[in-house]
Amino acid sequence: MAFAKRHLAFFALVALAIVWGYNWVVMKIALQDASPFDFAALRAFFGAMSLFLVLRVQGKSLKPEVLPETIVFGLLQTTGVIGLIHWALVGGGAGKIAVLNYTMPFWALLFAWIFLKERLHGKQWLSVGFALAGLLLVLLPLSFTSDLFSKGLGILSGICWATSAIFLKRLTQRRSIDLVSFTAWQMLIGSLPLILIALTVSDRPVQWTGSFMAALLYNIIPGSAVAWLLWFYALRQLPTGAASLGTLAVPVVGVFAARTQLGEIPSMSESIGIVLILLALLLNAVPGRSFKAASKA
Repeated sequence: MAFAKRHLAFFALVALAIVWGYNWVVMKIALQDASPFDFAALRAFFGAMSLFLVLRVQGKSLKPEVLPETIVFGLLQTTGVIGLIHWALVGGGAGKIAVLNYTMPFWALLFAWIFLKERLHGKQWLSVGFALAGLLLVLLPLSFTSDLFSKGLGILSGICWATSAIFLKRLTQRRSIDLVSFTAWQMLIGSLPLILIALTVSDRPVQWTGSFMAALLYNIIPGSAVAWLLWFYALRQLPTGAASLGTLAVPVVGVFAARTQLGEIPSMSESIGIVLILLALLLNAVPGRSFKAASKA
Protein backbone atom coordinates (compact mmCIF):
# COMPACT_ATOMS: atom_id res chain seq x y z
CA MET A 1 0.00 0.00 0.00
CA ALA A 2 2.78 2.40 0.92
CA PHE A 3 4.60 1.49 -2.31
CA ALA A 4 1.48 2.29 -4.37
CA LYS A 5 1.03 5.62 -2.59
CA ARG A 6 4.64 6.58 -3.37
CA HIS A 7 4.07 5.79 -7.05
CA LEU A 8 0.91 7.91 -7.03
CA ALA A 9 2.90 10.71 -5.41
CA PHE A 10 5.46 10.60 -8.22
CA PHE A 11 2.68 10.65 -10.84
CA ALA A 12 1.31 13.71 -9.04
CA LEU A 13 4.72 15.39 -9.43
CA VAL A 14 4.75 14.60 -13.18
CA ALA A 15 1.33 16.22 -13.55
CA LEU A 16 2.58 19.22 -11.58
CA ALA A 17 5.54 19.63 -13.93
CA ILE A 18 3.21 19.96 -16.91
CA VAL A 19 0.55 22.15 -15.28
CA TRP A 20 2.88 24.50 -13.40
CA GLY A 21 5.58 24.54 -16.07
CA TYR A 22 3.30 25.93 -18.76
CA ASN A 23 1.56 28.18 -16.25
CA TRP A 24 4.59 30.50 -16.23
CA VAL A 25 3.69 31.49 -19.78
CA VAL A 26 0.00 31.73 -18.89
CA MET A 27 0.73 34.06 -15.94
CA LYS A 28 3.00 36.28 -18.03
CA ILE A 29 0.24 36.66 -20.63
CA ALA A 30 -2.39 37.40 -17.96
CA LEU A 31 -0.31 40.24 -16.51
CA GLN A 32 -0.73 42.15 -19.78
CA ASP A 33 -4.35 42.73 -18.74
CA ALA A 34 -4.11 43.03 -14.94
CA SER A 35 -1.80 44.21 -12.19
CA PRO A 36 0.11 41.40 -10.42
CA PHE A 37 -1.83 41.64 -7.17
CA ASP A 38 -5.22 41.83 -8.92
CA PHE A 39 -4.44 38.61 -10.75
CA ALA A 40 -2.93 36.92 -7.69
CA ALA A 41 -5.97 37.81 -5.57
CA LEU A 42 -8.44 36.62 -8.21
CA ARG A 43 -6.75 33.25 -8.78
CA ALA A 44 -6.33 32.53 -5.06
CA PHE A 45 -9.83 33.59 -4.00
CA PHE A 46 -11.71 31.80 -6.76
CA GLY A 47 -9.40 28.80 -6.49
CA ALA A 48 -10.47 28.53 -2.85
CA MET A 49 -14.14 28.89 -3.82
CA SER A 50 -13.82 26.01 -6.30
CA LEU A 51 -12.49 23.76 -3.53
CA PHE A 52 -15.24 24.78 -1.11
CA LEU A 53 -17.68 23.73 -3.85
CA VAL A 54 -15.96 20.33 -3.98
CA LEU A 55 -16.30 20.00 -0.19
CA ARG A 56 -19.99 20.88 -0.40
CA VAL A 57 -20.61 18.32 -3.18
CA GLN A 58 -18.79 15.68 -1.11
CA GLY A 59 -20.94 16.52 1.90
CA LYS A 60 -17.92 17.37 4.04
CA SER A 61 -17.75 20.01 6.75
CA LEU A 62 -16.68 23.50 5.70
CA LYS A 63 -15.24 24.20 9.14
CA PRO A 64 -11.43 24.60 9.23
CA GLU A 65 -9.66 21.80 11.11
CA VAL A 66 -6.55 23.58 12.39
CA LEU A 67 -7.23 27.29 12.07
CA PRO A 68 -4.04 28.79 13.62
CA GLU A 69 -1.78 26.57 11.50
CA THR A 70 -3.93 27.22 8.42
CA ILE A 71 -3.54 30.98 8.88
CA VAL A 72 0.25 30.73 9.12
CA PHE A 73 0.44 28.42 6.13
CA GLY A 74 -1.92 30.54 4.03
CA LEU A 75 0.19 33.65 4.65
CA LEU A 76 3.36 31.78 3.67
CA GLN A 77 2.08 29.75 0.74
CA THR A 78 -0.65 31.84 -0.86
CA THR A 79 0.08 35.43 0.17
CA GLY A 80 3.86 34.98 0.10
CA VAL A 81 4.56 32.61 -2.77
CA ILE A 82 1.78 33.57 -5.18
CA GLY A 83 2.09 37.30 -4.44
CA LEU A 84 5.87 37.32 -4.90
CA ILE A 85 5.71 35.26 -8.11
CA HIS A 86 3.25 37.61 -9.80
CA TRP A 87 5.17 40.67 -8.63
CA ALA A 88 8.39 39.20 -10.00
CA LEU A 89 6.83 38.46 -13.39
CA VAL A 90 6.07 42.16 -13.98
CA GLY A 91 9.73 42.97 -14.65
CA GLY A 92 11.27 39.52 -15.14
CA GLY A 93 11.08 36.91 -17.87
CA ALA A 94 8.84 33.91 -17.25
CA GLY A 95 11.64 31.39 -17.83
CA LYS A 96 14.14 33.10 -15.50
CA ILE A 97 11.63 33.64 -12.70
CA ALA A 98 10.51 30.01 -13.00
CA VAL A 99 14.08 28.81 -12.48
CA LEU A 100 14.63 31.16 -9.52
CA ASN A 101 11.34 30.21 -7.88
CA TYR A 102 12.29 26.55 -8.21
CA THR A 103 15.41 27.00 -6.19
CA MET A 104 12.83 26.09 -3.54
CA PRO A 105 13.99 22.44 -3.37
CA PHE A 106 17.51 23.50 -2.41
CA TRP A 107 16.23 25.75 0.37
CA ALA A 108 13.92 22.89 1.41
CA LEU A 109 16.87 20.48 1.50
CA LEU A 110 18.76 22.80 3.83
CA PHE A 111 15.72 23.56 6.01
CA ALA A 112 14.77 19.86 6.19
CA TRP A 113 18.35 19.06 7.24
CA ILE A 114 18.17 21.67 10.01
CA PHE A 115 14.58 21.27 11.25
CA LEU A 116 13.46 17.76 10.20
CA LYS A 117 16.82 15.98 10.53
CA GLU A 118 16.59 14.71 6.92
CA ARG A 119 20.29 14.24 6.27
CA LEU A 120 21.94 15.32 3.01
CA HIS A 121 24.32 13.00 1.16
CA GLY A 122 27.29 13.80 -1.06
CA LYS A 123 25.35 14.08 -4.31
CA GLN A 124 22.83 16.44 -2.74
CA TRP A 125 25.55 18.73 -1.37
CA LEU A 126 27.08 18.83 -4.87
CA SER A 127 23.73 19.78 -6.37
CA VAL A 128 23.35 22.61 -3.86
CA GLY A 129 26.79 23.88 -4.92
CA PHE A 130 25.80 23.84 -8.60
CA ALA A 131 22.55 25.62 -7.80
CA LEU A 132 24.26 28.39 -5.83
CA ALA A 133 26.81 28.93 -8.60
CA GLY A 134 23.97 29.07 -11.10
CA LEU A 135 22.12 31.62 -8.98
CA LEU A 136 25.13 33.93 -8.94
CA LEU A 137 25.36 33.80 -12.73
CA VAL A 138 21.63 34.39 -13.22
CA LEU A 139 21.86 37.44 -10.95
CA LEU A 140 24.70 38.98 -13.01
CA PRO A 141 25.22 41.78 -13.81
CA LEU A 142 24.77 42.92 -10.23
CA SER A 143 23.15 46.27 -10.89
CA PHE A 144 20.14 47.74 -9.15
CA THR A 145 17.73 47.38 -12.05
CA SER A 146 14.08 46.33 -12.13
CA ASP A 147 15.27 43.01 -13.57
CA LEU A 148 17.51 42.38 -10.56
CA PHE A 149 14.64 43.32 -8.25
CA SER A 150 12.41 40.79 -10.04
CA LYS A 151 15.10 38.13 -9.69
CA GLY A 152 15.30 38.83 -5.96
CA LEU A 153 11.54 38.43 -5.67
CA GLY A 154 11.81 35.13 -7.54
CA ILE A 155 14.41 33.81 -5.09
CA LEU A 156 12.40 35.07 -2.11
CA SER A 157 9.33 33.23 -3.40
CA GLY A 158 11.39 30.03 -3.44
CA ILE A 159 12.54 30.56 0.15
CA CYS A 160 8.97 31.30 1.24
CA TRP A 161 7.75 28.14 -0.50
CA ALA A 162 10.44 26.02 1.16
CA THR A 163 9.49 27.41 4.57
CA SER A 164 5.83 26.54 4.00
CA ALA A 165 6.81 23.02 2.89
CA ILE A 166 8.69 22.42 6.14
CA PHE A 167 5.77 23.85 8.11
CA LEU A 168 3.26 21.55 6.37
CA LYS A 169 5.49 18.50 6.77
CA ARG A 170 5.77 19.05 10.52
CA LEU A 171 2.01 19.60 10.74
CA THR A 172 1.15 16.36 8.89
CA GLN A 173 3.63 14.44 11.03
CA ARG A 174 1.71 15.51 14.14
CA ARG A 175 -1.83 14.91 12.89
CA SER A 176 -3.97 13.87 9.94
CA ILE A 177 -5.69 16.63 7.95
CA ASP A 178 -8.19 16.70 5.10
CA LEU A 179 -6.19 18.01 2.13
CA VAL A 180 -9.15 19.52 0.28
CA SER A 181 -10.39 21.43 3.33
CA PHE A 182 -6.89 22.55 4.33
CA THR A 183 -6.06 23.71 0.79
CA ALA A 184 -9.34 25.60 0.43
CA TRP A 185 -8.97 27.42 3.74
CA GLN A 186 -5.30 28.30 3.33
CA MET A 187 -6.02 29.71 -0.15
CA LEU A 188 -8.96 31.74 1.14
CA ILE A 189 -7.02 33.11 4.12
CA GLY A 190 -3.96 33.83 1.97
CA SER A 191 -6.07 35.61 -0.64
CA LEU A 192 -7.36 38.21 1.84
CA PRO A 193 -4.06 40.17 2.16
CA LEU A 194 -3.68 39.93 -1.62
CA ILE A 195 -7.13 41.46 -2.07
CA LEU A 196 -6.26 44.26 0.37
CA ILE A 197 -2.96 44.94 -1.42
CA ALA A 198 -4.70 44.90 -4.81
CA LEU A 199 -7.29 47.43 -3.65
CA THR A 200 -4.51 49.65 -2.28
CA VAL A 201 -1.77 49.61 -4.91
CA SER A 202 -3.32 48.53 -8.23
CA ASP A 203 -2.56 51.16 -10.85
CA ARG A 204 -4.94 49.99 -13.60
CA PRO A 205 -8.29 48.21 -13.90
CA VAL A 206 -8.49 44.60 -15.01
CA GLN A 207 -9.07 44.21 -18.75
CA TRP A 208 -11.50 41.30 -19.05
CA THR A 209 -10.28 40.09 -22.42
CA GLY A 210 -10.76 36.55 -23.71
CA SER A 211 -7.10 35.70 -23.14
CA PHE A 212 -7.21 37.05 -19.58
CA MET A 213 -10.32 35.07 -18.66
CA ALA A 214 -8.80 31.91 -20.15
CA ALA A 215 -5.59 32.50 -18.16
CA LEU A 216 -7.57 33.15 -14.98
CA LEU A 217 -9.62 29.97 -15.45
CA TYR A 218 -6.43 27.97 -16.00
CA ASN A 219 -4.96 29.41 -12.80
CA ILE A 220 -8.11 28.90 -10.72
CA ILE A 221 -8.68 25.20 -11.48
CA PRO A 222 -5.58 23.32 -12.71
CA GLY A 223 -3.02 25.97 -11.76
CA SER A 224 -4.17 26.53 -8.17
CA ALA A 225 -6.85 24.23 -6.77
CA VAL A 226 -5.81 20.97 -8.45
CA ALA A 227 -2.07 21.69 -8.45
CA TRP A 228 -1.89 22.51 -4.74
CA LEU A 229 -3.80 19.32 -3.93
CA LEU A 230 -1.28 17.33 -5.98
CA TRP A 231 1.64 19.07 -4.27
CA PHE A 232 0.29 18.58 -0.76
CA TYR A 233 -0.43 14.90 -1.51
CA ALA A 234 3.12 14.35 -2.77
CA LEU A 235 4.55 16.20 0.23
CA ARG A 236 2.52 14.05 2.63
CA GLN A 237 3.62 10.77 1.00
CA LEU A 238 7.31 11.56 0.40
CA PRO A 239 10.18 13.03 2.44
CA THR A 240 10.29 16.83 2.18
CA GLY A 241 13.52 16.87 0.19
CA ALA A 242 12.42 14.13 -2.19
CA ALA A 243 9.06 15.77 -2.88
CA SER A 244 10.71 19.16 -3.38
CA LEU A 245 13.30 17.76 -5.77
CA GLY A 246 10.49 16.05 -7.66
CA THR A 247 9.14 19.44 -8.77
CA LEU A 248 12.34 20.29 -10.59
CA ALA A 249 11.00 19.44 -14.03
CA VAL A 250 8.72 22.48 -13.72
CA PRO A 251 11.34 25.16 -14.55
CA VAL A 252 12.56 23.05 -17.48
CA VAL A 253 9.05 23.11 -18.94
CA GLY A 254 8.77 26.81 -18.04
CA VAL A 255 12.03 27.82 -19.75
CA PHE A 256 11.19 25.83 -22.89
CA ALA A 257 7.62 27.19 -23.04
CA ALA A 258 8.77 30.80 -22.50
CA ARG A 259 11.38 30.49 -25.25
CA THR A 260 8.91 28.85 -27.66
CA GLN A 261 5.82 30.98 -27.06
CA LEU A 262 7.18 34.26 -25.70
CA GLY A 263 10.52 34.37 -27.53
CA GLU A 264 12.47 34.90 -24.28
CA ILE A 265 16.20 34.42 -24.89
CA PRO A 266 18.38 34.73 -21.75
CA SER A 267 21.81 36.42 -21.78
CA MET A 268 25.03 34.37 -21.83
CA SER A 269 25.59 34.53 -18.04
CA GLU A 270 21.92 33.79 -17.40
CA SER A 271 22.03 30.85 -19.83
CA ILE A 272 25.07 29.33 -18.10
CA GLY A 273 23.44 29.90 -14.71
CA ILE A 274 20.20 28.25 -15.83
CA VAL A 275 22.17 25.28 -17.20
CA LEU A 276 23.99 24.90 -13.86
CA ILE A 277 20.72 25.00 -11.94
CA LEU A 278 19.13 22.47 -14.30
CA LEU A 279 22.26 20.30 -13.97
CA ALA A 280 21.77 20.41 -10.21
CA LEU A 281 18.18 19.31 -10.72
CA LEU A 282 19.24 16.46 -13.00
CA LEU A 283 21.88 15.36 -10.51
CA ASN A 284 19.19 14.90 -7.89
CA ALA A 285 16.90 13.10 -10.32
CA VAL A 286 19.48 10.33 -10.88
CA PRO A 287 18.77 7.34 -8.59
CA GLY A 288 21.10 7.07 -5.64
CA ARG A 289 21.02 6.93 -1.88
CA SER A 290 17.69 8.04 -0.58
CA PHE A 291 17.01 10.32 2.30
CA LYS A 292 17.77 8.71 5.59
CA ALA A 293 14.50 10.07 6.86
CA ALA A 294 12.50 8.48 4.04
CA SER A 295 11.44 5.53 6.11
CA LYS A 296 10.15 7.90 8.76
CA ALA A 297 8.03 10.07 6.45
